[in-house]
Amino acid sequence: MQARAHEAAAPPKRTCIGCRRREDQAVLLRLAVEEIGGVATVVLDPVRRRPGRGAWMHREPECVELAVKRRAFGRAFRANVDSSAVVDQLRAHDEAATTAGPRHPNRPT
Repeated sequence: MQARAHEAAAPPKRTCIGCRRREDQAVLLRLAVEEIGGVATVVLDPVRRRPGRGAWMHREPECVELAVKRRAFGRAFRANVDSSAVVDQLRAHDEAATTAGPRHPNRPT
């Protein structure tokens, strides 16, 4: 059976390398590998256009910790990679969000 033109296609699904839950691609962060100083380093890919194999992860600290514990970065990229910079960046973002407190929807940030 063919999809009809007026029916919207389902958004792409991806699996979080931390918790392994499948989500819409729009909900997850894309990670990629970049060669920095001769070392394959995991970096955030906010525009989702970096070349090569990508990995997907929730921004939640639990997913970051699970990915580190399970050594999921190396498996996702099928290579030995340095994930410390992106892990530190995600942890710092979480700490900043926690100390900033809840956002008020009617107040500019």
